[in-house]
Amino acid sequence: MAPPAPILQMSGICKEFPGVKALSGVDFRLLPGEVHALMGENGAGKSTLIKVLTGVYDIDGGRITLNGQDVVFAGPLQAQQAGISTVYQEVNLCANLSVAENIFIGREPRRLGRIQWKRMRRRAAELLAGLDLHIDVSAPLSSYSLAVQQMVAIARAVDISARVLILDEPTSSLDSGEVEQLFRVMRRLKAEGIAILFVSHFLDQIYEISDRMTILRNGSLVGEYLTSELGQVELVGKMIGRELADLEKLEDRPPARTSEPLVQTEALGRSGAIEPFTLTVHKGEVVGLAGLLGSGRTEIARLLFGADHASTGALRIDGEPVTLRTPRLAMNRGVAFCSENRRAEGLIPDLTVRENIVLALQAMRGWSRPIPRRTQDELVDKYVAALNIRPADPEQLVRNLSGGNQQKVLLARWLILEPRLLILDEPTRGIDVGAKAEIQRLVAELSDGGMAVLFVSAELEEVLRLSHKVAVLRDRRLVAELPNDDGLTTGVIMETIASGGRA
Repeated sequence: MAPPAPILQMSGICKEFPGVKALSGVDFRLLPGEVHALMGENGAGKSTLIKVLTGVYDIDGGRITLNGQDVVFAGPLQAQQAGISTVYQEVNLCANLSVAENIFIGREPRRLGRIQWKRMRRRAAELLAGLDLHIDVSAPLSSYSLAVQQMVAIARAVDISARVLILDEPTSSLDSGEVEQLFRVMRRLKAEGIAILFVSHFLDQIYEISDRMTILRNGSLVGEYLTSELGQVELVGKMIGRELADLEKLEDRPPARTSEPLVQTEALGRSGAIEPFTLTVHKGEVVGLAGLLGSGRTEIARLLFGADHASTGALRIDGEPVTLRTPRLAMNRGVAFCSENRRAEGLIPDLTVRENIVLALQAMRGWSRPIPRRTQDELVDKYVAALNIRPADPEQLVRNLSGGNQQKVLLARWLILEPRLLILDEPTRGIDVGAKAEIQRLVAELSDGGMAVLFVSAELEEVLRLSHKVAVLRDRRLVAELPNDDGLTTGVIMETIASGGRA
């Protein structure tokens, strides 16, 4: 039996930003009555493709057809009016309004110019009942969980006669029960003929709910596959860009070390962010965190720095139980954290190199005890030279530096504190090969000097090159802890990610 004609077809889609080719000749099709997963790592082009489709971005090249008719949307409202609705990870509703008001906002039933409140609430309750949700629709949306709010957003989309429903990371903040509730709704909508584009980093969920998947990598199409015919190991390889058979064994990985434990976690976790995990980091040890985007790597880093609060488990530093309620407490314990988002969470672009470097030390001292300028100059000169920051001008605005040198400035800020545990979240992302090699060499030297390092990177070769052991994460769970011995390869790590640690 021939498959139905696509309700949505995107052909040869191109989108460029200054200096970046975000999409290059991408094809995508969506059939009625299917769940189609859009897969790819960070920067693969998933969000850009959705924004081009819904009119957030203008299209630079290619063609979009809906029900066989060429379409170009001037914005999301036009896309919605044509039957394409999007429910984002961050629910785009008004929490101060009632559930019913959110469903019908801008479309309230009226008579003689007045809103028919009873009719609106009755219709809202009917819509939600159709999604197996029975709640008080007159209550404020803010009084309900994020899962319920997402159901409300879906109910609104369904009521405006959506033929295409885009769910962008809808399960990122849901527990397992809420995910199952959402999947029941998705199956019901699919049975009614609605086409669903589903974006998620959770592989188990993809294989449970989707019929087909399209994989993007670096803005290009890798391929379209039936979910039932593409194994998880193959999927991971296509997303990352390395097939298992092509992965080379690295010969220069360091020997495993055993030493005194510095940081120990026992069933430490945060509800909705990372499942309870047990991990030990020894002095002078580099522990790599490996996993796909959204697997929980950054969530572990933030817990250990006190940026997020644990809801379960225990943490020990030097064998002593501690509770890190704030980053300041973590810093007092010798923990430093370089965020993956150096622009938003690390550097202050309008400050100089010197001011950025001394920022953490000044925060530790308190603003009532300013660091003398002479001391600042001595410290900054030392680390500018040690890290080869270019240009070697402490009074240069940090925003004028290259990405690699900005990363070195951020490292210098924390190294001034002489931390005992240095957490590096994607420290080499977006920087050139030379700067990357320098930072990798620095990590090895710090480890040799006795500093413990928690190293997060999407590049498995980099994790292997630097780490003494690798903690593998998948779907916000730590699924395996692998010693970096002669038997560990990128292929083994990919197999572990794909299998979820199951032999």
